[in-house]
Amino acid sequence: MLIKTEVSMMELSQRKRKLLALIVERYIASGEPVGSSVLCSALAVSSATVRNEMAELSAMGLLDQPHTSAGRMPTQRGLRYYLDNLINPAELSNADRFRIESRFDMTLGDPVKILEQAGRILSSITGCAAAMSTPFDSQAVIRRVEIVPVGNYTALVVMMISTGVVKSSICKCSVPLDMNMVQLFYSIAGSCFIGRRTDELTAGAIQSITASLGDKMIAMLPLMVTLRVLVSEASQSQIITCGESNLLYLDGFDSDAHSVMEFMKHTDALARVLSSPSDGVRVTLGRENRYRELENTSVMTVGYSVLGRQVGSLAVISSLRSDYSRLIPCLKFTSELVGRALSQAIEE
Repeated sequence: MLIKTEVSMMELSQRKRKLLALIVERYIASGEPVGSSVLCSALAVSSATVRNEMAELSAMGLLDQPHTSAGRMPTQRGLRYYLDNLINPAELSNADRFRIESRFDMTLGDPVKILEQAGRILSSITGCAAAMSTPFDSQAVIRRVEIVPVGNYTALVVMMISTGVVKSSICKCSVPLDMNMVQLFYSIAGSCFIGRRTDELTAGAIQSITASLGDKMIAMLPLMVTLRVLVSEASQSQIITCGESNLLYLDGFDSDAHSVMEFMKHTDALARVLSSPSDGVRVTLGRENRYRELENTSVMTVGYSVLGRQVGSLAVISSLRSDYSRLIPCLKFTSELVGRALSQAIEE
């Protein structure tokens, strides 16, 4: 279901609701203002009645008339009312379900690869831009730590946390990596890192663990510094984008496309736009977004969950004239596949 934002609690008659829905849907399909003559047969009323109803909807700020001789088109306020009260999102079509499932590899394992794949699929199927945040959970715990010697003084250190995020780094040690060093590393990892929340393992906490090693501290210092870096990296969400160039080909969006594409390079701002909704799909329209570059843009966002905990989000970024009834089910289904793939990777 859609997450409803705060909209005016104005009461609309059934006829006004039906009229507004028809105008929004025809405008999305054609990009042209909708005249009264087109609506008369659908509503089974006279053109004068339709014109009066449209005038009242315009006075309420839900419709706009670009020219005196033209029909009506929805305002952003009208689109918001439609999305919150009138839209009936279609079930995901069998064709779209097949196109998504057939391209989605559930066995990739790595969260970044899974999300990059989801972005490519969404941008290809919707013709829009896509953005994703990698898993983040303030209560995530470290599930596994491995060390792989790759030379006498060099090792690959790998860390996996409960969100499925895997981080690795090459560590250059100051002493040879013999069996005793490796065993000590695993002893420290097992007693001080595995099973602990990442937010508990601050730089100060890891410094205290290092200081407690006594005469082994100097030898273990490079490995402890590497663990500190991996904990920090694993605790941060990354923003992934895909299909930005699709915005150049959206009908009537060419004047806004470049500014939105430029905005999508700023990952800190994009991360705020993608802040995960608690449930369902959130659609943010135009000036509801806090950024000037998005004032003619719709952002559809949905969270995804790993093992029952919501840890990230996916978004489709498009023009205000979007086929919401189709895009919303595509986005929601893709987020479900992402959650399943990430959960499967952790459980294996």
